[in-house]
Amino acid sequence: MNTIVEPSFNPSISARPRPAHVRHVAPGGATVAFDLAAGDRVTLIDPEGLQPGDLYLAGPAGLAAAMLPGVALDAVDAAGTPAAALMHGAPAGWRLLRARLFGADSLPGARCDFTAPGALRCLLHAPGTDMTPDAQDAPTELIADIVRAEPLSGQAPPPLAEPVLDLRVAAGTAHAYRVKAGDYIQVIDVDGRQCSDFLAFDAEALARGQEYDLDPTTTRTLTGTASPGPGLLSKYYDERQVALVEVVRDTVGRHDTFMLACSAKYYDDMGYPGHANCSDNFNNALEPLGVARRAGWPAINFFYNTIVNHDDSIGLDEPWSRAGDYVLMRALTDLVCASSSCPDDIDPANGWYPTDIHVRVYDASNNFSKGIAHRMTPDATPRLTRESGFHARTSALTRNMVEYRGFWLQTSFAANGPIDEYWACRERAAMIDLSALRKFEITGPDAEALLQRATTRNIRKLAVGQIVYAALCHEHGGMIDDCTVFRLAQNNFRLVCGDDWCGVWLRELAAQHGLRAWVRSSTDQLHNLSVQGPKSRDILRDIVVTPPTSASMDELKWFRFSVGKIDGCPVVVSRTGYTGELGYEVWCHPKHAVQVWDAVARAGEPYGIAPMGLAALDMLRIEAGLMFAEYDFCDQTDPFEAGIGFAVAADKEDDYVGKAALERRKAHPARVMVGLDIEGSELVAHGDPIYNGRAQIGQITSTTRSPILGKTIALARLDVSAAEPGATVEIGKLDGHQKRIHAKQVRFSHYDPEKARVRG
Repeated sequence: MNTIVEPSFNPSISARPRPAHVRHVAPGGATVAFDLAAGDRVTLIDPEGLQPGDLYLAGPAGLAAAMLPGVALDAVDAAGTPAAALMHGAPAGWRLLRARLFGADSLPGARCDFTAPGALRCLLHAPGTDMTPDAQDAPTELIADIVRAEPLSGQAPPPLAEPVLDLRVAAGTAHAYRVKAGDYIQVIDVDGRQCSDFLAFDAEALARGQEYDLDPTTTRTLTGTASPGPGLLSKYYDERQVALVEVVRDTVGRHDTFMLACSAKYYDDMGYPGHANCSDNFNNALEPLGVARRAGWPAINFFYNTIVNHDDSIGLDEPWSRAGDYVLMRALTDLVCASSSCPDDIDPANGWYPTDIHVRVYDASNNFSKGIAHRMTPDATPRLTRESGFHARTSALTRNMVEYRGFWLQTSFAANGPIDEYWACRERAAMIDLSALRKFEITGPDAEALLQRATTRNIRKLAVGQIVYAALCHEHGGMIDDCTVFRLAQNNFRLVCGDDWCGVWLRELAAQHGLRAWVRSSTDQLHNLSVQGPKSRDILRDIVVTPPTSASMDELKWFRFSVGKIDGCPVVVSRTGYTGELGYEVWCHPKHAVQVWDAVARAGEPYGIAPMGLAALDMLRIEAGLMFAEYDFCDQTDPFEAGIGFAVAADKEDDYVGKAALERRKAHPARVMVGLDIEGSELVAHGDPIYNGRAQIGQITSTTRSPILGKTIALARLDVSAAEPGATVEIGKLDGHQKRIHAKQVRFSHYDPEKARVRG
């Protein structure tokens, strides 16, 4: 039974009005449903272009057929349509209308506006079928932006399932409640920027008079992280080092485990004696359950934005949470819990205005996916971590998964470990799921012109079937991302990179220059298995069937791709990789991923193929001098400083973004990428400063202990005046001066700098 203890303090604090703007997204090939009230203004958007849409509207018989100017509304039979559920339980006399929107020539950002004449049930459908790897007809999302006639305030989002407890924690109060082992606890920030302190006690121990509650210090020590999140390091512990709850989902990712819940002393010291506080509210809520009062509670402070500064001071700012954001936990034993809505209105902790918190408890029979929320742009709808098409196979071989750019990917595999996986790739073959790479289909009569303007390479020289490695840069020369560009046909390209925002940037660039080119995301339609190592060609030779017009695995050259099938599944195979070894990448639709994985694993078994994770991949790519975003480059570094100056075409006469800045930077370089051999075996890390005497002359960008070289190596960016092969530098530890580690500058890259293996 999920009992509730009513709070003894309930101040009258009116809710901050929730923003009137609401966004609903229909993913490509799927639908989204929403309700409208009279006067709601709706904008339907095709953000990427070329995506047809069906808008279904259920409402009274007098529904105005002319509410969408220039768009026909046709009456349809609900049966057999994606919108059949809209008519379930509908009042007598309601009918279903459908509007066909956008289409084959829809430009990016195309929109359609209307105002709801009354209460309506709506469903937006973005129709589409699965994309084959050699096609470019990826269905993409449609958006419904709604401006409410009456702004909503204090309305919690729809429940994730049927709740067994649905509890509103009014602004400035706290509630206690019981949760059974296995049940799920959802703490929701209703209106955004509101902190919620959370306590949990072992219920069985509490019944015996023993208080074992969540202990932030124990939790930080055991997990090695400031606050647990979905994935491997997901549990909160008590002082016995017993896990009480596990985090399943988190749509914010910014919480506090350092500070106490606010207490009377904090407000007394700030000059507000008698101010309501979370600790006293907890005391009042928990005292009837036999919990002793405390002056200050060591709570898990959800949504609290704590900042640990470089001088070790701890500050705070407004929470990152937005309306409807939440944390979902699973109880690992029977619990007595308490949640607060923090009453702090004297600093930015709650955006200066306390509002409600909502708590829901769901039965253990539910099975919620694990995930962290990501937004491609600040105004984008959050999306939880997803599983790649290969997840069914990788998750059966390891629990060591990490959240990487919105996907669950393996760090290493239980049966081998990173070192064994590394040697498998160097000596035999390895297979790794790299589906988190972002893919964009770029088509249209001006597709070549767009990529010529966007990238640092001369795309006009790219032949059909060829791939080129390039950089995308800002006007000042700093890098947006690195990428590979595939030419599928005369006006058809595929761009593979690491950042979703590249698609937004490319569409903005096309619009800025009036180019008829479409940039559509195909990340969820195209997952990729990287097969790397000296035996990779032998493995793929027997299972990749290519048509007569495409290159076989023996004929496929470096940075070329071929179309074919594996075990009857359509694939594109490119001779590319991220290891410095001979290797290939197999691109397939997620629905075929397991079948492709199994076929490669079977064919590779005689050769000793092994699954490989990100830890081993990092060793390989550092040895090969391959760049990693936010480590070896960022928007403050140009391609020359990132060690990929070869990706800037010297013979490209056409203008492109950042060209003038890159020409200036190349002529007057300030920093250069070098390789370092580290003396001894002590650890160095990304960001460690590099010195010449008292002066800092650079910093470590990436580092690893190289199994094949038998030493610690690093990639580093140095001031150009200090870059000299064979010269010695010092890496600063502690404060940078008390301890120094010697390192020698060596040829970049450390392993196979001539690329003989990857070209072989």
